[in-house]
Amino acid sequence: MLALAALSLAVWVYLLAGHGRFWQSGPSLAPAIPAIAPSVTILVPARDEAAAITRALRSLLAQTYPGLFRVILIDDQSRDGTAETASLIGDPRLTILRGTERPPGWSGKLWALSQGVAAADTGLLLLTDADIEHQPEHLATLVAKLTAERLDLVSEMVALNCQSWAERALVPAFVFFFALLYPFEHVNDPASATAAAAGGTVLIRAEALRSVGGLEAIRGALIDDVALATRIKQIGKIWLGHSQLAASIRPYPHVADIWRMVARTAYVQLKFSPVLLAGTVLGMVLVWLVPPAAALFAHGVARLAGSLGWAALSASYVPTLRRFALSPLWAPFLPLVAMFYTAATVASAADHVSGRGVMWKRRSYT
Repeated sequence: MLALAALSLAVWVYLLAGHGRFWQSGPSLAPAIPAIAPSVTILVPARDEAAAITRALRSLLAQTYPGLFRVILIDDQSRDGTAETASLIGDPRLTILRGTERPPGWSGKLWALSQGVAAADTGLLLLTDADIEHQPEHLATLVAKLTAERLDLVSEMVALNCQSWAERALVPAFVFFFALLYPFEHVNDPASATAAAAGGTVLIRAEALRSVGGLEAIRGALIDDVALATRIKQIGKIWLGHSQLAASIRPYPHVADIWRMVARTAYVQLKFSPVLLAGTVLGMVLVWLVPPAAALFAHGVARLAGSLGWAALSASYVPTLRRFALSPLWAPFLPLVAMFYTAATVASAADHVSGRGVMWKRRSYT
């Protein structure tokens, strides 16, 4: 136990001091107006999103962007009347495309987006989801960042729902673990190979997208935002941050809802590798479970090392909790949340091995 507690503490010293300050709650963009305002096409893929689509589209059409923009909704063969609901908005800046059958090898979202890209005729494209509400200044702020710093891609992780008990217990950790995997400081450093984006908000230059082979180059990717950012960073500059001007309107009221959301792509993240899965499980136990176990059940130096490790991981979580306006008293329970995510990852692998694959929006990806 002493050796494990000491190793775990050493890992936490590295994470806090040398891992891109992943624990910080930023960066974020303040509202801004671009010096130049090129035309923008906003692409919204939607499959069975009738409940949220009106609110999402109206927020996009209400943008105070000083340049020209239009919105293309790509209805990905919905069965709940998504397109019909959207058509009631009646805004001439809104175009509704009826998506065609997904070809073999394509993920549903990327196929829908590719049809929207083919219909766009502007130099900038904003890719966003059908369950996100945008503040009026959002588009202008994104374009201001991209044009002022000559970036090729700007992405933001939108604010997630955090109302139910399950969301308060588990959703902030989702954001925290994403930043641990992809430290924003490294993503935004041109000298670092780390690349990531958050699919809910991605502003991209159409020329840069064409340069990397378009969406066809990543057509089968299930974690499409990271795949796209990786391609773009190979030829240009990207930026990733947290959004103050956009929020998800999709609730996750129950623990089972969050479990399904995590299990959907967790094993994909590990490239379907049993070796990476085993390493991840062992790493999660070492980093998250050993510190509290040593603090509670060991003695002497091992208990001290475990207590320091537990204190370190708890302190690292506090900025994320503050972003969600939650009490720091949640922080010491992060190891339990980490074990929930570990179990969901193992379940994701079991689904793959059993042949069930990834299920999403009535589609199976095996």
